[in-house]
Amino acid sequence: MADPREAIRAKALSLGFHAVGFAPATLGPEARDRLADFLAAGHHGDMGWMAERTEQRSHPQALWPEARSVIALGLAYTPEGDPLATLAQPTAGNISVYARNRDYHDVAKGMLKHLGQFIVSRFGAAVKVFVDTAPVLEKPLAQQAGLGWQGKHTNLVSRAHGSWLFLGEIYTTLALPPDAPHADRCGSCSACLASCPTDAFPAPYRLDATRCISYLTIEHKGAIPIEFRAAIGNRIYGCDDCLAACPWNRFAHAAHEKLAALPQNVAPPLGELAGLDEAAFRARFAASPIKRIGRARFIRNVLIAIGNSADLSLAPAARHLAGDADPVIAEAAAWALGRLEEREPP
Repeated sequence: MADPREAIRAKALSLGFHAVGFAPATLGPEARDRLADFLAAGHHGDMGWMAERTEQRSHPQALWPEARSVIALGLAYTPEGDPLATLAQPTAGNISVYARNRDYHDVAKGMLKHLGQFIVSRFGAAVKVFVDTAPVLEKPLAQQAGLGWQGKHTNLVSRAHGSWLFLGEIYTTLALPPDAPHADRCGSCSACLASCPTDAFPAPYRLDATRCISYLTIEHKGAIPIEFRAAIGNRIYGCDDCLAACPWNRFAHAAHEKLAALPQNVAPPLGELAGLDEAAFRARFAASPIKRIGRARFIRNVLIAIGNSADLSLAPAARHLAGDADPVIAEAAAWALGRLEEREPP
């Protein structure tokens, strides 16, 4: 029988994964302590699910006692060109790189299932596959499996893929020799921290999600706090500033072909997006992760961008939405209209 590690690695790469590593199904106290500190500080905001099942989240065998090894997988989604170029186009919306094509959960989950089936059939082991859908500390596990390290922006950094790497895991009953954990190679660099428009990093390796634009435009359900709206600019779904600032990105390889950006999601006109009703929103983003936040949150984000655009031609769209039945949309529209009217010449 072929060496299980090498057979699994070869199969994973043939399926399209870009990084493969192996770790024991355990996590040390540092990962658990970091999670506990994050939750105790309230930095998770509306993400109540992070405070649930903390034992299973911080200890793989608490989630599945039979697990002996974790196979950590990475899928590159490296952007073509400057991922922040759209920020200079105030009448267009800037969508985070990861959401410019299909929902990566769907892409990665299918690949993980194929790899899991291979492990079951070849080695007779049981498996469970995860891709951001269960209480799993993906980034510490990926670091333990040698895929990279958690950078000062708290995301995984890879020497081969920079900060552009989706993660997935397979827990298995198969006992596999582990890879060496990856060392931290951030050094004295703090480019990611300095790049944050809302100062969401109280310290290196610590994130206050309640100040993070990705959190505010995706996870946060209500009105976006006034203090952050100008800094959001035209970011209508997520934010890539800290990821894009990482100097390790210069070594990143091309993205998986199924994750390459769709042209309509690179710089969509704000006026066009503001006109989406429920049916049009669902149709446009049917296969996208954007669908998860729903029309109300998305239009709220578009209106914040309209308010920051300084383009009076977008005022009619804001004026129309000021009468929307959803109070979050109506409030964002009134704010956007007020911002535009401030710029209107007397």
